[in-house]
Amino acid sequence: MRVETVITVDGPSGTGKGTLAQRLARHLGWHFLDSGALYRITALGTEAAGIAPTDTAGLCAFAARMDVAFATRFAGSIVLDGAEISDQVRLEESGAKASIVAAIPELRAALLQRQRDFRQPPGLIADGRDMGTVVFPDAALKFYLTASAEERAHRRYKQLINKGVDVSLRSLLRDIQARDERDSTRAVAPLRPAEDAIIVDTDTLTADAVFALACQHVDARLGLRGA
Repeated sequence: MRVETVITVDGPSGTGKGTLAQRLARHLGWHFLDSGALYRITALGTEAAGIAPTDTAGLCAFAARMDVAFATRFAGSIVLDGAEISDQVRLEESGAKASIVAAIPELRAALLQRQRDFRQPPGLIADGRDMGTVVFPDAALKFYLTASAEERAHRRYKQLINKGVDVSLRSLLRDIQARDERDSTRAVAPLRPAEDAIIVDTDTLTADAVFALACQHVDARLGLRGA
């Protein structure tokens, strides 16, 4: 049986991995998986349903039944049970809540197969934190994007200010550092690059430069130039 090709893009938030993954998916005409959004959706959905973060069975049941779709052609649109929820999912508080539930081993196990089900023809670009290490260890090409916490906080600060959101840069930096600590030290699937990952430091690179670099690797390794 043929196994569809997967390219993984891992790394902490604010490194540009989501932007890169979506651009690669559009460029190649492949499916897209935002695994972090699955945890955010679970955190938001279970909170709305009155399911406590300590209710492991409830969390897993919700994760098993939710119907999620990602549409890169609509700037990363996220649809849950037919409703567009992108704005809610992208909130800072959603990321913090997701980081907490993502540390629950039973929930990670419940979502594992859901993530692997996105592997469909003609291929998949998977964005997350453990795509290359746990979910798709056999991926044909693995990227790991990194950047300093300070640079990532500045990027997020500018994004929010441009949207008219009043936010503290110091608070953003503190939240990012706390989330990095949780994600990198959790017992299950900690945040780390795969041994065979291509590590890209995006501190001084534009999104276009990161995309161009990734395309060079995709072409060299897989012979794919995209549309």
